Amino acid sequence: MKNFSWGHGVVIALFAFIVFILSMMFLFPNGQKNSEMVTDNYYEEELQYQDVIDAKKRADELQEKPTYSQDTNGIKISFPKDYNNSNTTVKFVLNRTDDQNLDIKKSEQLDANQSILVPAQVLKMGNYTLRLMWTKDKIDYRMDYDVIWK
Repeated sequence: MKNFSWGHGVVIALFAFIVFILSMMFLFPNGQKNSEMVTDNYYEEELQYQDVIDAKKRADELQEKPTYSQDTNGIKISFPKDYNNSNTTVKFVLNRTDDQNLDIKKSEQLDANQSILVPAQVLKMGNYTLRLMWTKDKIDYRMDYDVIWK
């Protein structure tokens, strides 16, 4: 039997480390799933981010804010009852955190109850980020909510 030296130990440790790294890459490829950017036009949105910050600040300063609720019919986005929706355009995006193909983007008018319903049929179980954007009298507002659809 050959004598075991520190050089042999270094070679064995290096080999074990390489095997460990390769096994992590091939046994757990799920880490690569979330590597896609949240939106396709990420860089354009990054340039406009100051506008987003200002819109969020204006929405935070509102006395009554839009809210969302969920039931078996879907996700309901409600504006305050006394909200005057003239000169208002409402857009929302439901970004799916794990699959961009399940994102929902819409621009709609508020109904008589000052609300919008996202039907349950278009939703899949999981986590979404609800980005609610609205413009009233040429002033932008934005609120973001984390939503778990079950």
